Amino acid sequence: MDTRSCIVVSDGRRGIENQALGLAEALGRLTPLQILPIHVPRTGKLPDASMIEPDLWIGCGRAAVRAAALHRRRWRRTRFVYVQKPRSQADLFDLIIAPRHDRMRGSNVLNILGSPNRITPQRLNEGASAFAEQLQALPGPHAALLIGGDSKHHRFTDAACANLLDEADSIRRQAGSLMITVSRRTPDALTEALRSRYAQAERVWFHDGDGPNPYFAFLAAADWICVTEDSTNMLCEAAATGAPVYRLSVDGDPGKFRLLYAGLEGAGAVRPYLGRLESWSYDPLHETDRAAHTVLEILS
Repeated sequence: MDTRSCIVVSDGRRGIENQALGLAEALGRLTPLQILPIHVPRTGKLPDASMIEPDLWIGCGRAAVRAAALHRRRWRRTRFVYVQKPRSQADLFDLIIAPRHDRMRGSNVLNILGSPNRITPQRLNEGASAFAEQLQALPGPHAALLIGGDSKHHRFTDAACANLLDEADSIRRQAGSLMITVSRRTPDALTEALRSRYAQAERVWFHDGDGPNPYFAFLAAADWICVTEDSTNMLCEAAATGAPVYRLSVDGDPGKFRLLYAGLEGAGAVRPYLGRLESWSYDPLHETDRAAHTVLEILS
């Protein structure tokens, strides 16, 4: 089979790009595929559309919708796929991979639980191998704590941050060791509080963003994964590992994301954290692979 070409279009934000890349990589496991990531600005000049026409175009984020409008006029043979729910111009796309909690309907829409991601057994093994020495120094069992930040629906208020610190202590007491990572959205005050409490603590690996990113290593090594509920991407990535996942509450009104939490809990992957770590098993989510099979159908 000849190698197909695919461009992945986003504004470069990691959480946005990883959804589109995850779908492209899953498709690449099904068919020979050459993937080219392209970052377009959220505002301003659109990318050059004079490149060779690809077989497949996968985009995510509002900047990608604007790019699709430009590329679609030039590339008549290309199949266009969009990840997430576009706010407008849904007719630009041959297929839309929309989260079930967005409740989008249409002849060109596939609803999935959560969002596509890049989690695979191979990627987890590679992450663990890259940080094998550091992981071996931590006694088991291991708990990972993944912390997001403020969003449209969620607020890391002083009270919420104080509660998260208490929950981190609670998780550490029950686990052999604790692996903590913050994100670009994490409030500075919470990052500093975590650094002060845990940077030099025994049985704790605190990653504040400096140096190589151990995120995949944390997911690979964790016997439990605890995620702040604002980060739907990290919740879905955690649920793709097969490890028990706990959702940590913050302030705000989750709105439509209550449907996502319910779906992940219904799949047996996620539970709200109520102060006690328990072990359970479930089938890791394979929604990215399911979406990739649907994309392959429109390429046939």
